[in-house]
Amino acid sequence: MNYVLYAVPFFFLLIGLELLADRWRGMRTYRLADAINSLSAGVLSTTSGLLTKVVGLLSYSFAWQHWGQFELSASNLWVWLFAFVFYDFCYYWNHRLGHERNVLWAAHSVHHQSEEYNLSTALRQTSTGFLFGWIFYLPMALVGVPPLVFLTVASLNLLYQFWVHTRHVPKLGWFEWVFISPSNHRVHHAQNPVYMDRNYGGVFILWDRLFGTFQEELDEEPVVFGVTTPLRSWNPLWANLQFYAVLWQDAVRAGSWWDKLRIWFMRTGWRPADVAAQYPLAKSDLANFVKFEVSLGRAAKVYATLQFALYVVAGTFLLGVAGNWPLTDQLLGWGWMAFGLYVLGTWLERRPWAAGLECLRLLLNAPLLWWAQQAGWLPAGGEAWSLLALYSLLSVLGLYLPRLGRAALPAA
Repeated sequence: MNYVLYAVPFFFLLIGLELLADRWRGMRTYRLADAINSLSAGVLSTTSGLLTKVVGLLSYSFAWQHWGQFELSASNLWVWLFAFVFYDFCYYWNHRLGHERNVLWAAHSVHHQSEEYNLSTALRQTSTGFLFGWIFYLPMALVGVPPLVFLTVASLNLLYQFWVHTRHVPKLGWFEWVFISPSNHRVHHAQNPVYMDRNYGGVFILWDRLFGTFQEELDEEPVVFGVTTPLRSWNPLWANLQFYAVLWQDAVRAGSWWDKLRIWFMRTGWRPADVAAQYPLAKSDLANFVKFEVSLGRAAKVYATLQFALYVVAGTFLLGVAGNWPLTDQLLGWGWMAFGLYVLGTWLERRPWAAGLECLRLLLNAPLLWWAQQAGWLPAGGEAWSLLALYSLLSVLGLYLPRLGRAALPAA
């Protein structure tokens, strides 16, 4: 069962409640572009998962079937409890090495790029974690945890982590000695030197206490969220590629072939000496830290919000039905989602070419609708075309009416 799919409405309900809590308490933990960027990364990740989940599932099933040492039955409650705890132990090491090795950080850094901390940050997930992440869970297959149990506890672990991404819940006393809480997970998302690379558990904080990676949130050290090499973009595609690009550029520039190879697997932040000397990286200055922001008018914000809402609906639809589609259809669906989210990112960044790209996106919807009807994924008939025409008309009006209104204003 895909628990994450069923949880989507509750995610957005809780985000709405957190926004109300912001207003009630006079806080500002959300910025529109940042939240849309985080949610876009999440939509892209779940859509990409349709194509990439087979990597982890097939490798796990193969190891369980051929190398499993015990026959654990899904009908025994203790197997589920054991698997739940064991999964979090494996997650701890996956997460920890995701911070400690360059190539693994390239995938995981997406989740840390937001300079805010709220429930939308929880949904900011990587699209490339499948490359190495499956390796860390093979021990569960080797001891005989059935794939159904593995997939279920993995979903439950992920769902648990949603609620800890908030600034509205204070320290929770004894609870924090055993479980991950909002307070000790805020530490994990900090770029303050005292907090960096701490508190890796997904559900249990016990692993961090046991292996020396625990750090309490300190009253005298307010958390500064984000990464030390800022993304400075609202584009979810670039968010997934940024650190890979940094590593690739350093590898190309390195004079030593050994450095070109080992940079990918060295500790996070390691760079060849010659490259570091000639091409220093700009790092955050916490003393004068300024969050990335691009000024947008009200009309542009409304347009971006409404367009993104449609992509959330489309992403949920794909997550629910596209699992049985042929690979080519899944690739086309992913491409449509990825391109649309990229265009939305350019809109939020006020790129000069954003309006032109948006018009191209709207035009491409027509052949995509025809394809979806031919493939049987959407019902045939004129109703869909009428809705597409209305949507396109409203989108064009939303694009250009605010500009015409500004042009008609008399000069001051």
